[in-house]
Amino acid sequence: MPFIELDSLEKTFTVRRKAGLLRRERKEVRAVDGISFGVERGEMVGYIGPNGAGKSTTIKMLTGILTPSGGRLRVAGIDPARERTRLAQRIGVVFGQRTTLWWDLPLKDSYRLMHRMYRIPDARYRENLDRCVELLELGDLLDVPVRQLSLGQRMRGDVAAALLHDPEVLYLDEPTIGLDVVSKGRVREFLRDLNTTRGTTVLLTTHDLTDIEQLCSRVMVIDHGRLMYDGELAGLHAVGESERLLVVDLERELPPIDVPGARFVRAEGPRQWLAFPATASAAPLVAAVASGYPLLDLSVREPDIEAVIAKMYGGTRDERRESLR
Repeated sequence: MPFIELDSLEKTFTVRRKAGLLRRERKEVRAVDGISFGVERGEMVGYIGPNGAGKSTTIKMLTGILTPSGGRLRVAGIDPARERTRLAQRIGVVFGQRTTLWWDLPLKDSYRLMHRMYRIPDARYRENLDRCVELLELGDLLDVPVRQLSLGQRMRGDVAAALLHDPEVLYLDEPTIGLDVVSKGRVREFLRDLNTTRGTTVLLTTHDLTDIEQLCSRVMVIDHGRLMYDGELAGLHAVGESERLLVVDLERELPPIDVPGARFVRAEGPRQWLAFPATASAAPLVAAVASGYPLLDLSVREPDIEAVIAKMYGGTRDERRESLR
């Protein structure tokens, strides 16, 4: 069995809306609409989609915070809604917009409380804390009250807090929100090391698609509560008909380069940009340019996954689902 298993999972909310001056009507909203997938132990999977797609609702059902309206859900063989306390010992959660730390306490006191709450053996607690403090550079922040931390500092503190009890699975909902470029790189490297050395299963939800590109080989796309795509990141580029760019620096300014398999995009002086399918090899194109033009330098730029996702979200939901078949 997969470590995480969802079978036709549904979550419906009832909302009240104005239907006149004094009257309100009730309406059912399907936040998650029949999602099915499995995640094996040790996988690191990206779970992406636009705002309101159902990502956070799925995570909350996986942790037991919300109870499904239908379908079947198991994490490590446990029903999260029925055995939430038992499951809590085996999972770690980071919600980017909400903290698990105590607002008025120094960061180290929050960690001490978690030490007691999870009944972590002393030696293991010290080892995990020292490792997190070193890799996430938290040493200077341990005596600072959480309310005085910046958003980026608090996020690093939350990541460490989620890992003190050695969870088997880690749910990350916008874990790099508010982080600068250096801090994002540090957190990504930490997560990569965690997955590699300890085999921690990671389900990552984010709007920063660089997180997905650098950490996940598998990605799932959700929209309007339905799973639109589940596969390799390279396959997502193929589905979205994304393109790579060949940036060519010529010895002098010339008319647009014309070679088979590529289309001219633009030129700035002797520099020209050519687009070609992301699924195609760059080697024949490079050879054609090198043999036919006075070449100084060239480079290949990978496709922007954000543009691929945006293209998928264009049109109606049915059109998007049809494009992914």
